[in-house]
Amino acid sequence: MSDEVKARSAEALPPEEGGEADVVLVKRAQGGDVAAYSTLMRRHQGKIYGLVYNMTGNQQDAEDLVQEVFLKGYKVLKRFKGKSSFYTWIYRIAINRTINFLKKRRNRSALSLHDMNGAVEADPAYIELSSRESPFRDASLSELQEKLNAALQTLSEKHRAVVVLHDIQGVPHDEIGRMLGCSSGTVRSRLFYARQQLQGELSEYTP
Repeated sequence: MSDEVKARSAEALPPEEGGEADVVLVKRAQGGDVAAYSTLMRRHQGKIYGLVYNMTGNQQDAEDLVQEVFLKGYKVLKRFKGKSSFYTWIYRIAINRTINFLKKRRNRSALSLHDMNGAVEADPAYIELSSRESPFRDASLSELQEKLNAALQTLSEKHRAVVVLHDIQGVPHDEIGRMLGCSSGTVRSRLFYARQQLQGELSEYTP
């Protein structure tokens, strides 16, 4: 991850902290207050970037998609009725946008490992998956980074989404269900299948 991206992520404000609540900012933004929407962007772009980067495995694609997500969000913000949190709403846009992108990319050509960003030593995905709770903790981190990146890309877009959201970003099952438009039971099922597939891909690293 580049210094610029890491700095931008570090500046992102946690939801509902660092000023006015999201619901207030959304109302202001819907009234044409661009500064209010900019605050929402800063507050959520770090998490959105993490989601998109771990789903695409490519820094430039992630940066481009994050810009598209927030541009799309601004264009359709007046349709937001507040039935969910802004956080859930913008995540849903990000997930749908990323899944559509991945489907198009898959149709163009098979993804090569050489196209992936190699500078991932500090990326939260790999730190999380190589932590003390991980069955892969004894592997060389640099080697594991490459293997994990490749393994994540073998999952379907929907299965990859639940792994990134739950195992890497810590989003609860029911919240993921609202983001993906499915039940928490479906989320758990997809998560179970995805973990099984990842373990199969990384079997040489399991104890």
